[in-house]
Amino acid sequence: MLRLLPLMFKNSLRSKRRSILTILSVTMSFTLLGVLFAMYNALYFEDPTPSQALRLITRNRISLTVIMPASYKQKIKAVPGVQDLYISMWFGGTYKDQAADQRNNFARFAVEPEDFFKVQKDLVLPEDQKQAFLKERTACLVGKRLADKLGIRLGERLTLKGDIFPGDKELIVRGIFEDPLNDETLFFNLEYLYQSLPAGRRDFAGTFNILARSKEDVSAVQRGVDEMFKNAPVQTRTETEAAFVLSFVSFLGNVKVFLLVICGAVTFTILLVSANTMAMAVRERVREVGVMKTLGFTNGGILFLILGEAVVLSLVGAALGCLVASGLAVGVAASAGGFIGQFKNLSLTPPTVLFILGFSVVIALISSFVPAMNAARTNILDTLKYSG
Repeated sequence: MLRLLPLMFKNSLRSKRRSILTILSVTMSFTLLGVLFAMYNALYFEDPTPSQALRLITRNRISLTVIMPASYKQKIKAVPGVQDLYISMWFGGTYKDQAADQRNNFARFAVEPEDFFKVQKDLVLPEDQKQAFLKERTACLVGKRLADKLGIRLGERLTLKGDIFPGDKELIVRGIFEDPLNDETLFFNLEYLYQSLPAGRRDFAGTFNILARSKEDVSAVQRGVDEMFKNAPVQTRTETEAAFVLSFVSFLGNVKVFLLVICGAVTFTILLVSANTMAMAVRERVREVGVMKTLGFTNGGILFLILGEAVVLSLVGAALGCLVASGLAVGVAASAGGFIGQFKNLSLTPPTVLFILGFSVVIALISSFVPAMNAARTNILDTLKYSG
């Protein structure tokens, strides 16, 4: 069979225009497939960092938008397996003109500074900047990627116009941090938010961000917290940080099924394109197949040649698709990384690329098997009589 390889490659480009159009069609399909596979892998198979694996988030069982009593914090801290926790509150608000420039639309949270650093172990921040954030009520922290995107510098004053909460927040950038999962967020002092509200509205929390003592304690803490408030007026739902992030994605619907359906549709398209190309190629070469058989080519050799041509075209298209998808993945990461931490370093990993290339081979074999088998089994006399 190895001696047939030169002929197989030569036949792949026999009709250059059709081959190029087929490769481009397959490339476009595998580009979309590559981006979808990268997103699926990032959302559902990406391993959490060691610190993230220990973090859980407790929210109101009804909805993330419904607050909980801040007094729950001390009760949660008493649950066996809890090392530290802090209260976090989504502030919302408006920074400059978000409608005109989407870069101004980023996550903004009010947090408890001291406990925040105890839980967020992945966060990297110079000690002097950390101390400035701890000591100054109007100080804020800005992620490095966000700071670079908006041109924010240390000491700069930022104004957040309130919408969920009344009043504007005048903040001073005292720290620019790095985080392997999310450095497109702004954090400021929760006490600053509380003091701007009437006394009767200060006892609330959006989420409780928990750090477990060990991986073995994560499940126990998750059950323990929710069991504690099972019969309380305000019930809770506790989940891992990774699962909590996915809950934002679920606002779009069943994303997992959505991605799989699109992948199925793209796969079907590739099958049709490849099958049509190989069917046309076989029809054009019926008489040639007969001549090859008279020269001693076996049915297996004919089958190998035709299947090989389909594999070559599909592999070239898949390889080009992976290259284009890698570039598009960077764009997706840049546009979504601030809200979906898993997308921050979105890319086609080597296993994903190998899977796509292997998948392209399978698709090629399936789509070309029937025309290849028919050609291999055609009687020599029938091929010589063929006038198509």
